[in-house]
Amino acid sequence: MELLTILNHCYRQQGFIYQHARFGPGKKSIEVAVRPREGSAAVCSGCHHPAPGYDHLPERCFEFIPLWGFLVFLLYRMRRVDCRNCGVVVEQVPWGDGKHQLTRAYMLFLARWARKLSWKETAEAFHTSWDQVCDAVEYVVGWGLEHRTLQSIRAIGVDEIQYAKGHKYLTLVYQIDQGLTRLLWVGKERTIESFQGFFTVLGEQLAAQIEFVCSDMWQPYLDVIRQKCPQALHILDRFHIVANRISPLSRSSDCEIYSATTSRPSVPISSKKIFSTSGNTPRPPGPACSWISGAMKPCDPVSSP
Repeated sequence: MELLTILNHCYRQQGFIYQHARFGPGKKSIEVAVRPREGSAAVCSGCHHPAPGYDHLPERCFEFIPLWGFLVFLLYRMRRVDCRNCGVVVEQVPWGDGKHQLTRAYMLFLARWARKLSWKETAEAFHTSWDQVCDAVEYVVGWGLEHRTLQSIRAIGVDEIQYAKGHKYLTLVYQIDQGLTRLLWVGKERTIESFQGFFTVLGEQLAAQIEFVCSDMWQPYLDVIRQKCPQALHILDRFHIVANRISPLSRSSDCEIYSATTSRPSVPISSKKIFSTSGNTPRPPGPACSWISGAMKPCDPVSSP
């Protein structure tokens, strides 16, 4: 089976023909020449309507999906059209978009692999550059944002992620409806203003349709949810609930230990070993020790060895 047959079967271009294929310099790539089909009119890239031809530009390379370890390039001389609405502009081709050097199929291909691998690993695997992978991801994300719909959002989740050393955070908002999980919005920092930016994009009408909100106990998030989604059932993260309940007990126990050990400051006591939900954690040395087993119970003083 010839390469042109494979391309016509998998990636047919309406109004264009794959003319011939040849090896590139050093036989490290495959170059496929493309020409317009006879009788097909060029399409204006501005208004997307057919327009008469004006002239031709120099031959241009579009990088296609690699095949059998070979880089694949589509070679085509772009036409300029004389559009009555847009003037003299470059034609629109179905495999490319604007000044992108990659074909649309290749950008989608790289973006999908970039979800499974790091951008550096994706670039190395397919013999391209990190910048090309970044360009592909930006194109796909931009297309998705342009064509997405925000209707029928019933459940959302909000959380932060640290993206750099120090206190550098991003606020992430997800749609977590049954059968549909997707990232809706990313905001810099984890402040009230940053989270409110999501509801500004969403609008009051769609925010009023939200029935469930999941979050941790970060106070700015709680304040915004209370203000923007008062009708929604607010589900808190179980880990933070437990941590919030244990924290006062931990402080209380620290005070008991400190007051009981003031007469013997040389005895080290680790407050991290005081509380345990299992009976296997050894007690630290000291005259007092508190354990959690349904309720906090002080132990009898332990005499010094």
